[in-house]
Formats: sequence, structure tokens, C-alpha cells
Amino acid sequence: MDAYIYDAVRTPRGSTRKNGSLHDVEPVEMVKQLFAALQQRNSHLTPAIEDVILGCVTQLKDQGANIAKTAATYAGLPYSVPGMTITRFCTSGLDAISIAASKVHSVNHDVIVAGGVESVSRVPMFSDEGAWFANPKVSEETKFIHMGISADLMAHLAKLERQQLDSYSVRSHQRAAKATTENRFHRSMIPIRIDGKVVLSHDELIREDASLDKLTSLEPSFAPFLSAQQLATIQQEFTLGKEFPHVHHVGNSPSLADGAALLVIGNESAQQSLQQKPIAKIIGTLSIAEHPMLLLGGQAAAEKLLKKCNLTIEDMDVIEFYEAYAATAVKAMQDWHVDDHKFNPNGGVIATGHALGATGAMMLCSLLDELQHRNGKFGLVTLSGGGGVGTAMIVEKL
Repeated sequence: MDAYIYDAVRTPRGSTRKNGSLHDVEPVEMVKQLFAALQQRNSHLTPAIEDVILGCVTQLKDQGANIAKTAATYAGLPYSVPGMTITRFCTSGLDAISIAASKVHSVNHDVIVAGGVESVSRVPMFSDEGAWFANPKVSEETKFIHMGISADLMAHLAKLERQQLDSYSVRSHQRAAKATTENRFHRSMIPIRIDGKVVLSHDELIREDASLDKLTSLEPSFAPFLSAQQLATIQQEFTLGKEFPHVHHVGNSPSLADGAALLVIGNESAQQSLQQKPIAKIIGTLSIAEHPMLLLGGQAAAEKLLKKCNLTIEDMDVIEFYEAYAATAVKAMQDWHVDDHKFNPNGGVIATGHALGATGAMMLCSLLDELQHRNGKFGLVTLSGGGGVGTAMIVEKL
């Protein structure tokens, strides 16, 4: 695939509480500051940009009106840059990069900036009141359920115990805390400022004091989101004789976060206009959808992509797997028999937080950081999303 990554930047992830460090930062401002960082790193970038593609899940209010175009113009890019905003739930940020890769591969464009943005504290999740969330008739007929319920169901079907899920989640926090202490993300992370003053320079949701004892004391969270009709459908769909246990809670589920990420995507010809060599090549990318009641999209997309690229999971030096609840990650690790040291080596969104439409792009930034740190060759990033969707991408460090 004639598609390369020339640079990658992201914000720190901020808490979505009202006192979160990024609550007072408008989403267009986050993107503007990332553009400024990219321009500071490459003075030839701005005139070369032909489009901006951003993932954003909840596209209304501060994030409405095609935020990709709005943010690009607000950042000082030429009016000739059109801008496009996309959504595919949690995979949106990686999907934006996949679309950009396809466009530059086709040679219709040479340079596109792609990524994602989401300010959950300012534009809450589900506030767009889509039919899947707000219309019980539609959700029941299309077998759409809350992702926390999907995770509980997956844990039951995969015979995963709650202690396994809690232990994995503690591991995620410990690794993320260690990575922060060791400054593992310094290549891509850009501090965010208000009136020139830094308000956030690190992922602020990580809990250094996370422990198995603390997580064990937490009550399961998602039983109230399961209706009697949905339970009956699940029992029929998966031949369950009884109700399955609820094992996910706030400690082994992804916290929501504010954040943004931008990556410079170009073909080989872009080296001339950018006067810069790429840092990685995009080997392949694809999206699929599995059963809407299961969060299998990320794992299935990765497996299909590896096969298409004639690669194996053993060929991957780093795997960034979206921790859409602990069950999805634990299941993938078991199914793949993957080396523990290469699977989410710096923690995942259970610890760092999930910025919805930005997460896929932020995970790709972290993947590139870690490939550089350990001088690896191949990396895989993959995410699941609501309704069974999944997107995966394989890159090669240059």
C-alpha cells in the first residue's frame, strides 16, 4: 500500500468530569493546538495539506457542523482544504486514517491530515440520541445492546472469571503509570494550554494505586441496562439456559476521556512536498462487522487483516488492542497465545481513557511511540465498536 505516516501527535487524555483539565478547552481548540505542533515540526506541511479527515462520534453542539473543516480553518489552514468528519463509533479515529491512506494510495491526494477529536465532557456520549440508543423498537429489532452488556456476555461465553478481568485491569493501570513515569509518549504527546499556560501534559485518568483488592470491592455496573426483552433475545440467540453473570464495573471498563490526535498521511511522492521522510508505512487496513451483540469486531478485523497481509500475530512486535472492557482483551490474549510483553505494553484505555472518536488515532500514536522505543518492525492496532464493528491496521516502522 502506497501510504505512509509522516508524523503523529496527540493531546493528553483528560477526565470528563466537570473539573477535568480539558473541560474548558473546546474541541476545535485541541485540534488547532495539534496543527500548530505539526506545523512547528515541519514548516512545509501547511501548503501540502489537501484534506483533513477526523473521526468524531457525537457530532452536535461544539462538535457539530463538520468539525474537521471548522477546526482546519480555525487552525489557519487554507480555505481550499475541504475537511470531512466521520463516525463509526469507537473505531472512528482509525477509520479516518484508513480513509486517508486509501485516498493517498489512489494518488488522488498526496498529503492528508487525519485523526480524531472528542470532548465527552462538553458533548456527552449518547447526547445525539440516535435510534440505537433512544428507540427501543429499533434496538430490539436490530439486536443492539449496551456494550457493557456485550462485554458481560462475552465473558460468560469465553468462560472468563471476574478475577481474571480485574487482574488484567490492574495490569493496564500499572503499565500506563510506568510508561508515564518513563516518558514513553514524549514523541507524540503535545501539552495543551489555555492562555499560554499548560493545563495538561499527561494522561490524567491513570490510577497508580489500582489494586486487585480495590477492584474486587466494586459492584457490577451494567445489569440495569439489560431489559427483559433483550435478555430473552440473548438467551435465544446464544442458547443460554439462564441469565449470565455481570462481571464488568467501573474498574475493569474504559473510562471516558477528552482528547484529540492528528497524523500526517501521505504517499511516497509526499516526501518531495514535505521534504521529510516517513516514520512508518501502512501495510494494510480493513473494517468488518460481527454479531451486533458481541464486541468481537476488533479481534476479528485483526485476524482477517493479518491473513490478507500474509503475516501472523507472532510477526507483530507491538499490539495496541482496544480494551473495550477487560473481557475483549483477555479473550484476545488467550485466543492468540500472544507474548504478554508485546500486548498493550503501556496499558490501554481501561487506564488511560477512551476519547470515543479520537481513540483509534491516539492508539496509533502510542503504537508508533512504542515501536520506536523498542526498535520494532511491525505493529498492529485494532478496535471494536458498538454494533459489532471493528477496524484494524498494520504498520511497519521505517
